[in-house]
Amino acid sequence: MSAVIIARHARTPAERFKDAAWVAFVALLLGIPMVGLTTVDEGGALTVQTRFGMLGIFVGVSFAGRFVFRWIMDQVRGRRAAKPAVAKLDRTPLAIKTIGWAVLGASIALPIMFSENRYVIDTATTVLIYVMLGWGLNVVVGLAGLLDLGYVAFYAVGAYTYALLFSHFGWTFWEALPMAGAMAATFGILLGYPILRLRGDYLAIVTLGFGEIIRVILVNWTELSNGPNGIGSIPRPTLLGLPFERNPAEGTQSFASFFGLDFSGMHRIIFLYYLILVLALLTNVFVSRLRKLPVGRAWEALREDEIACKAMGMNVTNVKLSAFAIGAMLGGFAGVFFAARQGFISPESFTFTESATILAIVVLGGMGSQLGVVLAALVLVLLPELGRNFSEYRMLMFGTAMVLIMVWKPSGLLASREPTIRLNKALAMDNKAAGLGGQA
Repeated sequence: MSAVIIARHARTPAERFKDAAWVAFVALLLGIPMVGLTTVDEGGALTVQTRFGMLGIFVGVSFAGRFVFRWIMDQVRGRRAAKPAVAKLDRTPLAIKTIGWAVLGASIALPIMFSENRYVIDTATTVLIYVMLGWGLNVVVGLAGLLDLGYVAFYAVGAYTYALLFSHFGWTFWEALPMAGAMAATFGILLGYPILRLRGDYLAIVTLGFGEIIRVILVNWTELSNGPNGIGSIPRPTLLGLPFERNPAEGTQSFASFFGLDFSGMHRIIFLYYLILVLALLTNVFVSRLRKLPVGRAWEALREDEIACKAMGMNVTNVKLSAFAIGAMLGGFAGVFFAARQGFISPESFTFTESATILAIVVLGGMGSQLGVVLAALVLVLLPELGRNFSEYRMLMFGTAMVLIMVWKPSGLLASREPTIRLNKALAMDNKAAGLGGQA
């Protein structure tokens, strides 16, 4: 039987050659404009030069790489098919917890190790913003199984709520934070209620349209949002009322003077990093606890089989609305921090590209996996940054890395999820002994 399985997975050299040749042909079509042709400035005139030698190397590497990759994958699949299935339930959670604690420790220590490197801390802050957004969207997509392509709308609602509350009423960051979350949750319910009967592609199209509607409103409703010019002079958060300024307002103390420190612009950068780290950790704890409550188990049941949920008497309407509301609320919180960090927002910051990036983080990390979102955010944010020295091929490298991830891990970086509830081991053994079945 194992020989039959191995034969089913194995490919002949001719099949590998044909597959590699097809990949090389695609590489040729894509490489002609990207690699084979380039523009140069000659005496003030822009001319096109050919680089067919480099193009040939690119196609050859693509052919050889695909051929070797298919051979390695065939060998790995053959060995896996020949081996009996071994349960790994006892090892996987320990490994995941170890990685999680290691990532948390590195996150806390990062500003200490790079206290004078603003670029590293700013990049890490951006990663944490996307981690928080990914965990929020993970509630809707990963847990409830509702495909949402307009998640950036809630991100924008949170940011603009803070900006408008400050502009018109003088609200601070801490005062506007809960109000922005409530406003984003309200918009989540307004989106979710009319589309409760939609599924799959139809749901994705409607949510995509909702995200574009919010962006178009922000662009055209100039009396409210100042249109394409955006809203500036948004105040940054303070630490217990202590601003991170060199010259604070009369009668107030700055952070540096209160603690007897020399003023440094890095104080504000590090504070913003730790602030988003705390917000992200609270989001993780909040979502993890919700998964163990009845509403969290209802989300996962809805994701697996909506018809069965209805047959069991579950109120599917409330379950969907709760997922949309909570996911939107978390996106609103991230939007408030984004506005406070940037000090300026405009509709151009909330395009469909942002929604696609957040969704890619959830999918690549493994839908429903909290740690997977962190790893995927690291990959999708750091890869473009690392590719800045190769600006000409930056997006090509980024796309290649995403393709390789989906080939290597089609279900995500961490596809396995820890069960929300485990059956009591003693009860399972009794049921098994009685012939009733059951697993621990």
